[in-house]
Parts: sequence; C-alpha cells; structure tokens
Amino acid sequence: QREFTQKKTFTSWINSILAKHTPPSVISDLYTDIQQGHLLLDLLEVLSGQQLPREKGCNTFQCRSNIENALTFLKSRSLKLINIHVADIIEGKPSIVLGLIWTIIFHFHIEELARTLACTYNQPSLDCSSAVDSSPKASRSAKKSAKIKERWKLSATKALLLWAKEQCSLHGSINVTDFKSSWRSGLPFLAIIQTLRPGLVNLEKAKARSNKENLKEAFRIAELELNIPRLLEPEDVDVMNPDEKSIMTYVAQFLQYSRNLHESEEDMQEKVREAVSWLAAQEKKLAKLLTDTENETYYQKCKEMMSFMEAFNQEKNPFLPVLSSKRSEAELSEGQQQMREEWDKLISQIDKWKVKLDQMLPSPLDSIEAWLQEVERLQAEDLPDLQDPFKAMFVFREIIVIFKGLMDCFDSHLETLQSFKNEDEKNMPLVLPEKLEEMKRRL
Repeated sequence: QREFTQKKTFTSWINSILAKHTPPSVISDLYTDIQQGHLLLDLLEVLSGQQLPREKGCNTFQCRSNIENALTFLKSRSLKLINIHVADIIEGKPSIVLGLIWTIIFHFHIEELARTLACTYNQPSLDCSSAVDSSPKASRSAKKSAKIKERWKLSATKALLLWAKEQCSLHGSINVTDFKSSWRSGLPFLAIIQTLRPGLVNLEKAKARSNKENLKEAFRIAELELNIPRLLEPEDVDVMNPDEKSIMTYVAQFLQYSRNLHESEEDMQEKVREAVSWLAAQEKKLAKLLTDTENETYYQKCKEMMSFMEAFNQEKNPFLPVLSSKRSEAELSEGQQQMREEWDKLISQIDKWKVKLDQMLPSPLDSIEAWLQEVERLQAEDLPDLQDPFKAMFVFREIIVIFKGLMDCFDSHLETLQSFKNEDEKNMPLVLPEKLEEMKRRL
C-alpha cells in the first residue's frame, strides 16, 4: 500500500514540475517512463534551471548515458545516492526508483523551502552561522560537513512540521505531531488553508464531518483556489498509518504557496519591470531576425528560428514565476497588465512565425502539416454542451464523419513521411531533421 501511494504521489508531483518544461512532458508509469532517462533530465532541468547534457536516442547505451548524466548531476549537488545504480533504474526497480525520486523531492522541494524557516525555528541550517564552524580546521573536515548535512536533513523535516503546527495552532485544538496519522482527519489541511486564505473554509462545520469528507474538501479547495496540485486522495490519508513521505511532499506545497503569498510587493514590481524589459528586448531580437532572414532558404530560416527559441526558452526561466501568475485582470497592477500584454504579443508573433514557416514547407510536407493541424484542431475541440440528447448525438456524428474522412489519408501521409528524401539536387537538407521527427511523432 505504501509503495502504491508513493508511486501515485511522486508521479503527480513530477508531472506538476514537468508541465513547466519546454516542451512540457508527462509521466504515465513512473517505473517504465524513467528508464530512458529523458524525463529524469527534464525534471532536473526544471528544478535546477540548468540545461543538462543528454543523448537524443532511446537505445540501451543512450538510456544508460542519460541516467548516468542525471545521477552525476545529483552527486555534484552533494546528494547521497545510497544503493542507487543505473542498472536498477533501467530495470525500473520500484524501491530504487522511489528512493531516487524521494531524494530529489527532499532536496529540491522540501529542503529548499524549509531552509528559509530553519533560522526562524532555531534549527541548524547550512545557511545559519550556528551550524558551520568557519575555522580552518573545520573547513578541512569532510566528515563534519557530512554530519552537518545529516543534521540539516532532520531539521528540514522538523522545520516543515513546526511551520504546519504554527498554521494549525491559530485554530484551536487542531494538533499536528507528525506527518502520519495527525493528518488523517483532514482538519490540519483545512486549518492551513484557512490561515493562508481566510474565509475559504468553515472549520466548525468540518469538525462534524467525516475524515474522508474533510480530506476531499481540503484537496478540492487547495487545487481550485490555491492552485496546489492534487497529489493525494482521501483514501491515501484516511488509513491507520499514512505514508509520511507522500504527506510531506503535499504539505510542502502549502509552504511554497505561503512563500509566494508573502513576497513583498516591491520585489514583485521589480521582477515585473525586469520581465517587461526582457520581453521588449526579445521582441526587437525577433523583429531583427525576421528582417535578416527574409531572403534566406526555408532550411536556414528554420535553423535561425530553432536557435532563437532555444535561447528564448533558456532565458525565460527566471521570469516564469511572474509570467505565470494566476491573478485575475482585476488583481493586476499596471506593470503586471503591461507585462501580460507584452507576453501575449510576443507569443502571438512567435506563433505567426511558426505558422508562416509551416506554410513554406516543401511539397508534400506542406499538405501533411496542414492535415496534421486540422486533425489536432478537431481533437482539441470541446463538444458543445447541448441539453437535447438527440441534437448532441447529431453533432457528435457529424464530427465523427469529418474525423473519419481525415483519417482516410492517414496511411498515405505516414508512408510519404517515412519515405521522404530530405535533400535537394545539391544534396543539401530541405528540412531540419527535428521538424521531420516532430511531424512523425505527431502523426
């Protein structure tokens, strides 16, 4: 049961992080999807803000190399990877995979958040002067450094627990003593929500409800109102001995929300100004690039676009917290409104550029690209919300007919794409190999 809960919780947490990757990726089965190493590297890139070396393919050598790159990066951050070996990850051994993911969660998620609380609660932190002896003798002692790290690991857990206790103590007799059965009633989750966003929860009513009802309500409100991913289900927590690691992972998200909430308005405005300035620079860079490549070949235009997008995606990472703000229009300051307008304008220009390039694809790729876009548009469309079941069935049948008509071309498009000779009369490539691979993947 514990392994099942951890797998589910860790998968949901990873997917909430991978959604921020460019392009976004998703894990379906943790034990199998981690074996190639690509998603593991994606995860570490988002968490660290660094681009990590990787092999593009999926053969055994390339998978092994990607996992080795991930583990080497983690070791460079002084993380202890006890009994975690490449071969075990490639085999998808549950205990090893879960152990690796927990190490990543604890270091990048819980430790980083709790670090800001450590001095407040008088816990030994790597950033607190009380924890580190600055004498020359101490600097030579690797053993002492390792002991401090171990102490800090304990204190990170304790700092998170003390923070949770503090949030709950504001609401009477809701007592939290651990990350296990203390949370079974659902009341601590609701109490933290009430502290962070007063008025969303009625604790008096909650005390009369069942554990499962409270847990369901807490997870629903956290997801809808606080934008906190739903990592747990009521049945994961309302058991005799809930999984400590899963609850810690979820509770840490509330601390993250709290930190974001209390960020000073001055800091936010400064970040907004920096983002607006960066967006303006990107817009000028894009305009110059469009002018400079006007008379270039299709292949060269695509190369320049790929180069621009790689730099753009790398440079935007520091601005993501302000760019992805979920505030409504009414809550935005003048600077934030300007930033959002500049962002929308730039993304629109990039999208137009991509569409223009797609229209310039050499034949027969241009018609396959148009077909792909039409199928994708149809798949993405929501069915109309019709009360009349007969009308709804009629509309649905119409969509099925259109879709079937499009799918009649599938085999011929697939065959054309697979047999496409990517070179002109001078043996120069017509299309970027990445574009062909992308089309095949979409098909």
